[in-house]
Amino acid sequence: MKKSQLFMSLFALLFFVQSGFSQGNDDEWIPLFNGKDLTGWIPKIKGYPSGENFGNTFRVEDGILKVSYDQYDNFNLRYGHLFYEKNFSHYVIKVEYRFVGEQCEGGQGWAFRNSGVMVHGQSPESMRVDQDFPVSIEVQLLGGNGVDKRPTGNLCTPGTNVVMNGELIKRHCTNSTSKTYHGDQWVTSETEIRGNEIIKHYINGEMVLEYTKPQLDDRDADAKKLIVDGNLMLSEGSISLQSESHPIEFRKVEIKILK
Repeated sequence: MKKSQLFMSLFALLFFVQSGFSQGNDDEWIPLFNGKDLTGWIPKIKGYPSGENFGNTFRVEDGILKVSYDQYDNFNLRYGHLFYEKNFSHYVIKVEYRFVGEQCEGGQGWAFRNSGVMVHGQSPESMRVDQDFPVSIEVQLLGGNGVDKRPTGNLCTPGTNVVMNGELIKRHCTNSTSKTYHGDQWVTSETEIRGNEIIKHYINGEMVLEYTKPQLDDRDADAKKLIVDGNLMLSEGSISLQSESHPIEFRKVEIKILK
């Protein structure tokens, strides 16, 4: 066989192996949402006990997981979260989302086209009945208003802190470097979480934020209850999808376990 033919054969074999490997990676994605109902998920809405889905806020229609407010007269600060039934530590969580429709009457201005994926969170059962948000790390999802710059894939820290560039960050929210996504377009958010080591945010395949050492904030009353033997570090926790007054849809919620 000529050298040129040998090279082409080896190149074709390498391409085949790489293609097969990529397909294998795709197979590792595990759907957390079955496209039919809320099996495996637990709602927790402020003012109501864990498990009560007030106003049918979280529902599945036409294969889409929806956060809706058509049965609300007024939002009335009823922040909600839909928790997956299991905790995770080292993984990638992927959601495909879009904001739709009008904000619920009574929703706050900052909550316009605002939602989030909460990770390393507390359990719904451990939340106070009137607690706004679970102690967690929030991957904030924002939609554009049609005019202003408004990045998505940001970080918010209800009851938590993180470290960036060697500095403990105590502010509540930190913007990512993402683009602004106006209108009702679908956006893909992926968050890579490696225990207490590092967390990276990706939007449509581009890394937009990273930080380390997610931890409980001992200044926060709800977080204080979760501290065991003085250890503030968060290495695992719940995953939940947020309800903050603006309708949002999720057509995909998947996880890939990391070794």
